[in-house]
Amino acid sequence: MKETEDEQVQKAYEVLLDSYDRSNHRKKFDIINKAFKFADQAHKGVKRRSGEPYILHPIAVALIVSEEMGLGSTSISSALLHDVVEDADYSVEDIRNLFGDKIAQIVDGLTKISGGIFAEAASAQAENMRKLLLTMSNDIRVILIKIADRLHNMRTLGSLLPAKQYKIAGETMYLYAPLAHRLGLFSIKTELEDLSFKYEHPEEYRQIEQKLAATAGNRERIYGNFVAPLKKSLKGLDYHCKMQERVKSIYSIWNKMQSKNVAFEDIYDIFAVRIIFDPKPDMDVKKQCWDIYSAITDLYKLKPDRIRDWISHPKANGYQALHVTVMGPDGQWIEVQIRSTKMDEIAEKGFAAHWKYKEHGENKDIQEETELDHWLARIQDILEAPSPNAMDFLDTIKLNLYSAEIFVFTPKGEIKTLPQNATALDFAYEIHSNVGDHCIGAKVNHKLVPLSHKLLSGDQVEILTSRSQHPQSEWLQFVTTAKAKTKIELALKKQRKAKIKEGETLLMEILEKAGIEVSIPILDKFCSYYGYSKKDDLFYAVTEKLIEIPDNPRTLLKGNTDNFLVRYMKKAFNVGNASKEDVEKLTENLAQIPIEQIDRKKTYLLKEEEFQKNFTTQPCCHPIPGDDVFGYIQDDGRLEIHKLSCPPALKLKTRYGDRIVSCEWARHKTFSFPATIEIKGIDRIGVLNDITQLITNDLSVNMRKLTIESQDGFFKGQIEVSIHNVDDINQLSTRLQKIKGIKNVVRIAN
Repeated sequence: MKETEDEQVQKAYEVLLDSYDRSNHRKKFDIINKAFKFADQAHKGVKRRSGEPYILHPIAVALIVSEEMGLGSTSISSALLHDVVEDADYSVEDIRNLFGDKIAQIVDGLTKISGGIFAEAASAQAENMRKLLLTMSNDIRVILIKIADRLHNMRTLGSLLPAKQYKIAGETMYLYAPLAHRLGLFSIKTELEDLSFKYEHPEEYRQIEQKLAATAGNRERIYGNFVAPLKKSLKGLDYHCKMQERVKSIYSIWNKMQSKNVAFEDIYDIFAVRIIFDPKPDMDVKKQCWDIYSAITDLYKLKPDRIRDWISHPKANGYQALHVTVMGPDGQWIEVQIRSTKMDEIAEKGFAAHWKYKEHGENKDIQEETELDHWLARIQDILEAPSPNAMDFLDTIKLNLYSAEIFVFTPKGEIKTLPQNATALDFAYEIHSNVGDHCIGAKVNHKLVPLSHKLLSGDQVEILTSRSQHPQSEWLQFVTTAKAKTKIELALKKQRKAKIKEGETLLMEILEKAGIEVSIPILDKFCSYYGYSKKDDLFYAVTEKLIEIPDNPRTLLKGNTDNFLVRYMKKAFNVGNASKEDVEKLTENLAQIPIEQIDRKKTYLLKEEEFQKNFTTQPCCHPIPGDDVFGYIQDDGRLEIHKLSCPPALKLKTRYGDRIVSCEWARHKTFSFPATIEIKGIDRIGVLNDITQLITNDLSVNMRKLTIESQDGFFKGQIEVSIHNVDDINQLSTRLQKIKGIKNVVRIAN
């Protein structure tokens, strides 16, 4: 008998209560029951797009918060209520009266802004994220619940239209997965990446999934051979350990295939071994990690350049572990991750588990607390700085979500954590904004270096300053941290504001001296003449002497009488005459040609006859017919086509979700598109001739460029060709693979 909707809801809620009951939190069932009943009533009768009762979504989010993050009653109640203000007829004040200030504050942080302080609709996502992060800086649970909300939305993304899927998957990959990583939510970050990849590249996802399944038996054999003697050795040392096989995520495998230009079969670190031990109470935990390390290296040969000591220097997201790579008995390199039970919980549940141990008074010796606090402080700095462009806000925040870190020292030996590739100037701003603003150079390990010098882990850095130094626009080209970028932009904005005021005063004086009455239309014509869209840009250019304004502006309009724009300008300044035809021609040229309205709810068919008319492919990713693509509606109504995996297009999905269109290629056989393939193999006499003969004669493909080099019997090269679609490139790759000596053929980004 099919269960009713009420039974379905009650069953889901009981699973949530069971999860909370198993936790070690103080049992506050009353507040959770109250929140559930309130949310259930508020969403009564409302359905999700999948057809199920809407209340199942808040219950699912609350379950993630409880089960996968380990949070308590306040977070669970806030998760149950997170959509009430946005979707029902209740206010934050109503929540405050019923549930108190803390839950109201969290729910307010999770409620989207309607309108926002920026006029552009495209900046709504930036505004909502700004509000979210502002609340997060006071209570980290806001962002944790938001990540749980996004995770459940990704798990149920299949019921949405493709264009909406691309928007949500793009946002997730661009911001939410890095946020989850930064907060130490490793399992959730991995699932978010995999789900985004699954919806954007379903075919590649399926292929890797099948290959993982096909090789599972071989991996189990290698794992068994590796851990059997290790278990015996550790048992002899009286260590109680749990060993796990950790398989690399599907997205990570695909990402490595793309970045390294290798096939699935060529990735050697598809799985790692994780050792989780119960620490002995009378012995230092770090020492126990190194004891287990010694037991491993006594059995297996070490790869010296692959030791990662996250015990002595935890990652800034709280992660602690000792990583070592050794040669296993089957002749394969295997990474081993050594963790205590507490380290493992912090690694999997991140910030939430970290604070659980803090509250229990077990965190006295863990240094990562200060790093987490420092990160929140850096986010606060970014949020407090007035951003001139809301659209750049997400980029600035993303800069602070770095994953690879370095540790550098002040002259007094204090450790500072910075992103990989951080410069001496980044370090200066990390110390203080005034130090950064007046930085002229640095001494790294007692040697003088420029501001742009990239730092390495272990460097000791002394910053040199001068009162006469001020931030320069070129500094933005090499700083890495969000804090440095934000502070430089703020200083440059102040400098620019002063120069705009100076230029405005100067131009006003010149116009008045020339007897021209100052008005908005007159200034608009000056902007048009010099090619500036804003008056502030014109005033700034005057101060910087980027344009030359004569004492009498009327002399600007002498000469070049054949140019209809100049004649129109003369008319505007009452100098000479402009015909009616000139004015009409100007208006006609400036008008936008209307394009047929595109239905964003339907998949747009990319027909060959509409190429370069209704849609264009973009040079950032060079999509060709057959690639997984999406469309972005430009201001003129045309579509620009990007690959779903195009990194620059990730920002479009995040910022302009309402302009994203699902697209599908029709048959293309006329136009040619550029594509590049990389080949590797064993060198022999005649291999180059075989390659060129196949391409030009057998397949009749137009070869645009061929670069190849050989060294020590091995060759590597790239071939640029013009093809019609993905089938052509796949056929070419398959045929090339059959040539004697060629070991690997992959298509790479142009």
